[in-house]
Amino acid sequence: MKFLQTIRKMSQEISDVKLSALRLKYHERKEAFLEENINVKNPFCVFRDWLELALKTPEILEPNAAALATVSPEGKPSNRFVLVKEATAEGFTFFTNYKSRKADEIKANPNVAISIYWLPLRRSVRIEGVAEKIPLEDSLKYFHERPRASQIGSAASPQSQRIPSRNYLDQVEAEIKERLGPDGEVPLPSWGGYLVRPNLIEFWQGQTDRLHDRIRFRRGAGVESEVDGELVHKGEDGWVYERLAP
Repeated sequence: MKFLQTIRKMSQEISDVKLSALRLKYHERKEAFLEENINVKNPFCVFRDWLELALKTPEILEPNAAALATVSPEGKPSNRFVLVKEATAEGFTFFTNYKSRKADEIKANPNVAISIYWLPLRRSVRIEGVAEKIPLEDSLKYFHERPRASQIGSAASPQSQRIPSRNYLDQVEAEIKERLGPDGEVPLPSWGGYLVRPNLIEFWQGQTDRLHDRIRFRRGAGVESEVDGELVHKGEDGWVYERLAP
């Protein structure tokens, strides 16, 4: 609560303070994120440990909130927040409307980036990889695990498309409810999951002196040939890792 009160106070005073003067206290030097403290040199293991801490931190209300970046066929980037619903050794899964802007851009260019920021921990994770649709049966299973109101909402919304008003959505939702009745199963709309298979995962931890810690893991064709034991180090399961300057 003290952390939230501090943020609210900052928000109240922001009109009287230059943005360039805003400063938050980060980690001290003794809390640095060091390579020797990574027990298993695999980014999924590091992510799991960081996520577990985020889940236990009361101030982090949505630890799975992530900014997803895609690129249009014209090369123009766009960014929006999604919820990561699964994180495994395969990658990171989120769900969306398959006719949305993000889906159209992924179809044209499956290379995406994900950023997660856990402010109370002063930690961030950057992920780059390739997005692919998950199997239909997996999307269907998760869709029907959602609250029924959320299922109907997904069916009612033509995501990213122009609509005449908010009332339009309410009318479509009401029509679906009337058609299905109180117990009718909601059909799966053009909606489902994407799995982002990463080829790069970077872990960032803020330091008060601004000499932030950045450790990056990479994998892919030819990366292991870069290992020199000084700048690039061999990790596990085909990953290499390196420290970047802040």
